[in-house]
Amino acid sequence: MSTAYVVVTVLGAVMAGFSAGSLLLSAEWTVKPLADYGVPRAWWPWLGAAKAAGAVGLLAGLLVPVLGVLAAAGLVLYFLGAAITVLRARWFSHVPFPLIYGAPAAASLILWS
Repeated sequence: MSTAYVVVTVLGAVMAGFSAGSLLLSAEWTVKPLADYGVPRAWWPWLGAAKAAGAVGLLAGLLVPVLGVLAAAGLVLYFLGAAITVLRARWFSHVPFPLIYGAPAAASLILWS
């Protein structure tokens, strides 16, 4: 396990955890865009829980590698789905945000192998 892998994985967990917390606590900068994109409010707790589970899974993966791989893959898929949602809503200037949050998860997958 390289130092780069650990740093990127912890960074990904912190970023996913921050994103989950801001959604679960209904921070305006997070929930307003979701409403603008047309994401149903009933989905928000589930989306926040998925991000939180991914963050915990990334950290758990430092001890049980298969958990980290599954969590990273799940977060990559989650944030790709978020980018697609933003594209479908035609908010092109917002596309970088989910990609930035998904990048550390993708990097941890690359560094893990």
